[in-house]
Amino acid sequence: MADNTYDAIVIGSGISGGWAAKELTEKGLSTIMLERGRNIEHIKDYPSANKEAWDFPHRGKATEQMKHDYPVLKRDYPLSEWNLDFWVKDSECPYTETKRFDWFRGYHVGGRSLMWGRQSYRFSDFDFEANAKEGIGVDWPIRYKEIAPWYDYVERFAGISGSKEGLPQLPDGQYLPPYDMTCVEKDVSARIKEHYKGMRHMIIGRTANITVPHGGRPGCQFRNKCALGCPFGGYFSTQSSTLPAAMKTGKLTLRPWSIVTKILYDKDKKKATGVEVLDAETNKTYQYFAKIIFLNASTLNSAWILMNSATDIWPDGLGSSSGELGHNLMDHHLGVGAGGHVEGYEDKYYFGRRANGIYIPRYRNLFGDKRDYLRGFGYQGGGGREGYNHEIAEYAIGKEYKEALTEPGPWRMNIGGFGEILPYHENKVTLDKTKKDKWGLNILNIDAEWKENERKMRIDMMNDAIEMLEAAGVKNVKGHDGDGTIGRGIHEMGTARMGKDPKTSVLNSFNQVWDAKNVFVTDGSFMTSAACVNPSLTYMAMTARAADHAVNELKKGNI
Repeated sequence: MADNTYDAIVIGSGISGGWAAKELTEKGLSTIMLERGRNIEHIKDYPSANKEAWDFPHRGKATEQMKHDYPVLKRDYPLSEWNLDFWVKDSECPYTETKRFDWFRGYHVGGRSLMWGRQSYRFSDFDFEANAKEGIGVDWPIRYKEIAPWYDYVERFAGISGSKEGLPQLPDGQYLPPYDMTCVEKDVSARIKEHYKGMRHMIIGRTANITVPHGGRPGCQFRNKCALGCPFGGYFSTQSSTLPAAMKTGKLTLRPWSIVTKILYDKDKKKATGVEVLDAETNKTYQYFAKIIFLNASTLNSAWILMNSATDIWPDGLGSSSGELGHNLMDHHLGVGAGGHVEGYEDKYYFGRRANGIYIPRYRNLFGDKRDYLRGFGYQGGGGREGYNHEIAEYAIGKEYKEALTEPGPWRMNIGGFGEILPYHENKVTLDKTKKDKWGLNILNIDAEWKENERKMRIDMMNDAIEMLEAAGVKNVKGHDGDGTIGRGIHEMGTARMGKDPKTSVLNSFNQVWDAKNVFVTDGSFMTSAACVNPSLTYMAMTARAADHAVNELKKGNI
């Protein structure tokens, strides 16, 4: 085998790329995984994992220089001293915004699997059927029963902790023991269930944190430092899970600092032959060849690669024949909810720093409920005691003040909504050919927003949060509707949607590009609608399913 020829190429090493590498190598394919950023080795390259705030020059806070160097990242919580090296430097990798879009990226081996929130929920048939029933976008080409076995498969390997609840809008899965709710969460949960006669539920979050030893990993240590990289492998990431499995086969080659600039297409064979790579350190160009290609560069970068793979056949890019490439960009809108104080548990506390919270599954526009908007939302949040920096009204200084600060503050209960954004055709990304990045490559322009449907939904998201907490006995409840700018959910989806018809979609039901059947796109690009649950578990399941199909088709000689 030539040094630049493999059975499979995987572009990107995040959640879906790691899964593609694992599945393809375990099925016997020699595979190269190309990552545009640096390598990060498990344990060794988590420099902040065992640090505390006082170990940083500015106690972990963002400096003025950091705000200057990271103008996008500073828009929200990610900018800090804690894990700055895990995030893209905006000045090196710019993009233009026709409308504001907060794009928070991680270019390194593992991608955002190192920093993700880990909430892991299944789509239901309410989600897969919604577009068809409401005449929105295009119909999903699959239904829940087709993906359910693959949800089972990836949950068992990744290690998802959670509770089985028997809710049709939030299907149960294969779970490790759940985290415990705090006493306040249990109380609020019971009161919500009683008040709404079982039509609304507050459950413990379903998270990719292992609560018992699993797959050679010892389990969560209740440190809640997941975004710094976990040396214990307490949560699912490429580094802790899929990459070791792929490496164990002896079939994987990992090449960091490899910016894939285009997919090479042979118009006579009507298939892709490989990829062109720009070495991010030397600026030299290389080519790699393979029988199948998995594109997992993350939603917007995958769209960029497809659009940059233009040919005389498809001047707008590989996969552009339907006119949908780059369109239907989605995220979840958030920044809206409520919180308040809970009385009566001043003698109670909890163990450690739980790396999880509660979840309130969707209930709007379901089971006979009908609103003046489509789809719905869920809530994430938690109930805990305020920290040691709470205000002590009686004291301002002195011995009593210091002594008071040795006690935790009052209990609070907070919930924040995650709402679905519809797949609007006009929400899109395009190549901005007037500007380039540090490597001389054209950058992306993003033109997306949420619209009237989302604005109406946000009213319910805040008012319902207030109502539920007050019904549960929470005191001094205050609602908030803050910055819900699209992109801030860090759940980019769409741009290369699946469908049943090559005239209206980019991919078929097995994530194959209609225009090149040996190219599979299994990151968030393929999403046909967003639902209101966190999407990463669906990326994992669809990647495993697509890899199985790819290998079977390869053996049959169909691709």
